Amino acid sequence: MIRVAVAGAAGRMGEAVCEAVQGADDMELTGRADPLLGTTLEQLLSGAEVVVDFTRPDAALQNALACVRAGVHVVVGTTGFDPAPLQREVERADGRAHAFLAPNFAIGAVLMMRFAADAARHMPRAEIIELHHEGKVDAPSGTAARTADLIGAAGAAARPAIHSVRLPGLVAHQEVIFGDAGQTLTIRHDSLSRESFMPGVLLAVRRVAGLQQPFVVGLESLLF
Repeated sequence: MIRVAVAGAAGRMGEAVCEAVQGADDMELTGRADPLLGTTLEQLLSGAEVVVDFTRPDAALQNALACVRAGVHVVVGTTGFDPAPLQREVERADGRAHAFLAPNFAIGAVLMMRFAADAARHMPRAEIIELHHEGKVDAPSGTAARTADLIGAAGAAARPAIHSVRLPGLVAHQEVIFGDAGQTLTIRHDSLSRESFMPGVLLAVRRVAGLQQPFVVGLESLLF
C-alpha cells in the first residue's frame, strides 16, 4: 500500500484527491493537511511515502521543499510558482525523494497539448484561450503556459498569445486556435468535473517513486 497524504485537503481539488486515494485498492490516505482542518503538513510527513499538493502558489513551493527534505516523494498540481528551487533541492536529495509536477492531470488535456504541438508544425500561427472557475489564482494557467511553450518549441511563428477568462460555472477549459490562409483549426479540451484529473493524479502517485529522473514536469512523461 502506498501511504499518501494530501496538502490542501479542504479545497475542492484536495477533497477530490482524498476521495480518489481512499477509493484506490493500492493506496492508504494517511493524513489531510489544511489550515481549515487545523493540521499542518509537517505533522503528516512521518507517516507518508507520497504527498499530493493542491494548495496555492504561495504555499506549494515550501510544502514541496519540506517533503523533499524529509525524504518524502511529492506530486504537485499547484501552478503559478517558480519550480527551480524545488529542482535544486531534489538534486541535492540524491535520490531520496522525487518530485513530479504537472500543470494538468487530465489525460485529455495532455492529448490536447500534444495535438497542438503537432499542428504548430504545419500551422505556425495560433492563440490560446483558457477558461477557469473564478477561484483560480494564477493567470494564465499552467496548462496554457505549457501549451504555449510546446507550440513555440514545435516551430510556431511566435509564442502564442494567451487570453484568460475567470467566471463562475467554469471548471477548466482551453482551446488553441490556429489560423492560416482561408482556414482555422481549433483544438479544445473541457474538464467538466474534477473527477477528470483523478486518473492522472493516481498514476503520478503510483509512478513517482520509480521515476528515472528525480524531477519531472508534465503528465506526458508518464503517458508517452
